[in-house]
Amino acid sequence: MCSNSARYLWKTTPAGIKENRPEVAAAWKIGQRLWTRDYGGVYEAIREFNWSPEARDLVASFTGKFPPDFLCKLYTKRMFKLLESAYSTISIQDTALFLGMSEDDATNYVIQQGWGVDPAYRMLTVKKQVVVTEQKLDPSKLQQLTEYVFHLEH
Repeated sequence: MCSNSARYLWKTTPAGIKENRPEVAAAWKIGQRLWTRDYGGVYEAIREFNWSPEARDLVASFTGKFPPDFLCKLYTKRMFKLLESAYSTISIQDTALFLGMSEDDATNYVIQQGWGVDPAYRMLTVKKQVVVTEQKLDPSKLQQLTEYVFHLEH
């Protein structure tokens, strides 16, 4: 649904805006890469354009910190969380593509996050993060449970 809306917006954008505003075309390039699931290409599209101060807030909201050294930090974190939730094992090559890094950098990055590596098969073992949920105990619920158990016992 979202990709269809984006394509419609692009098709209905006047040619003059597309031609005279290179940032619009650069943003569309990012959208195209996302739409085709070219995750490595997303990083390329972000880095290859020198964004104006007006567009920096928009790009920064998507990618994280600005200037370009840190452009893809937030996107990398999002992709890492996606990989972590979707895979139990994944190749080093695919991980590097998804994270927009070299294979060595991607391997080092995930090892720091606790993942395992099998260099012989060039595979990574995902370490699932333990989700800690805090349970709040409602005293009235505890009282009801106590009364119910007491009733069952007598």
